[in-house]
Formats: sequence, C-alpha cells, structure tokens
Amino acid sequence: MKVLAIDTSTALASVALTEGDKVLAECSVSNIKTHSKVLMPMISKLFDWACLKPEDVDVIGISIGPGSFTGVRIGLATAKGMAISLKKPVVGVPTLDGLAQNTPFFDGLVCPILDAREHQVNNALYRFEEGYLRRLTEYRAIAVDELIDELKNYKERIVISGDGVFLYREQFAKALAKRIVIAPVNALMPRASSIAYLAALRAKEGAALDSTRVIPIYLKKSYAERVREDNNGRKIK
Repeated sequence: MKVLAIDTSTALASVALTEGDKVLAECSVSNIKTHSKVLMPMISKLFDWACLKPEDVDVIGISIGPGSFTGVRIGLATAKGMAISLKKPVVGVPTLDGLAQNTPFFDGLVCPILDAREHQVNNALYRFEEGYLRRLTEYRAIAVDELIDELKNYKERIVISGDGVFLYREQFAKALAKRIVIAPVNALMPRASSIAYLAALRAKEGAALDSTRVIPIYLKKSYAERVREDNNGRKIK
C-alpha cells in the first residue's frame, strides 16, 4: 500500500510517501513560509524524488488536529482536493496519535503536548503495548499545571514531545524530576511518516473514508471566535 501523508498542524510542515515498511521520501520544513505556499511544492518534489505519480498512491493520510487552526485547515483542504481529483480514500489521523507514534520503543508513559495558548496544551496520554499505540485518555485541551498534577500520579518514566516542550520543558522537569524524558530532535515534532504508518494500519482496518467525511479535531475555539463571543457579552475561557 502506497500512502501519501501530510501534517501541517504545527509550525512544521511535513509530507511523506511510504510503501509497506519503506519510507520512499519524506520532507519537513519549519516555518520558512506559510504552509499554503510550501505544501504543494513539497508534495510535487516528493513524487519526483520517489519516481512516482500522484495516481500511484492508494491512500492519503492527513493529520486532522488538534493544532494550529490555519495549519490544520490547509493540510485537510489539500488532502481533500487531491483525494477528489485522484478518486482516492482518505484516513484522518489525530495529530497527537502521530506525535506519540514517534517514540514506539519508549517503555513508559507517552505524553505529547501541543501549545494551545493561555498556559494550556493539547494532550492525550499513551502507552505502547505489544508494539502498538494505545491511547489512555480523551483528547483534551488541559492547563499545564493540571496535566503536571495528573502525571504525578504515575510512577513510570514519561516522554514528552511536541511544540509545548519549547515552552514548558523546565516546568515539567522541575515538577517531575528524572522521570521526565525529552524526546530527541528526530521525534520531538510531528512527522508525516508516523502519520503514514498509522494511516496504513487504519486503512487495513477499514478506516479509509470518502474525503467529505474526514473532519478536523478542534479542542477549543479559536481566539478570534472567543473574542467575538466576548464582544457579545460572554466570557472568554
């Protein structure tokens, strides 16, 4: 199965082509231009490098959030447009699942954290069991202090990854001491090859969908929406 995977949910735009256990090509670019300017050229280059045509793809895997509202929309619109044009199915993969999949050999709790602003992070907790990722919690936008208090109840080591690390690394390390492990640079941010891996697994399980049925995951309203509500007399939360 050939998979084209796209992740634009953070400041890092990442695309990959995989076939079975092989990564045929992968490219990630961090915040050089807006995703809308770099994404299609990256995808075009990817097919050139892999000596493939878009029609050769069997499934399109797309990171559906949570993350940057604009980034998620750009990636999803691109994936849907290609799926419609190529008549290919789409598998939506939550960004947090893909980020957790970056650390498959970690023996402990996997804790991706994506910045949700206002001292909150988008998060879910995971473990790998018999080589497969198992999610332990709901996807949630949670206050950093609340998450740290929750993690104190676990006795095992905890690996953290995602752009929230850049903001809250010291706070997690101070509260949880040696139990906290920072994911290495190759696993710290979302990677399209991890999205491709999960998309292929889920496609085999029957999760591939018509593009119109794939929707983004937003765990909180955008700041603009909350400001508009505040202007209408309601409190921003």
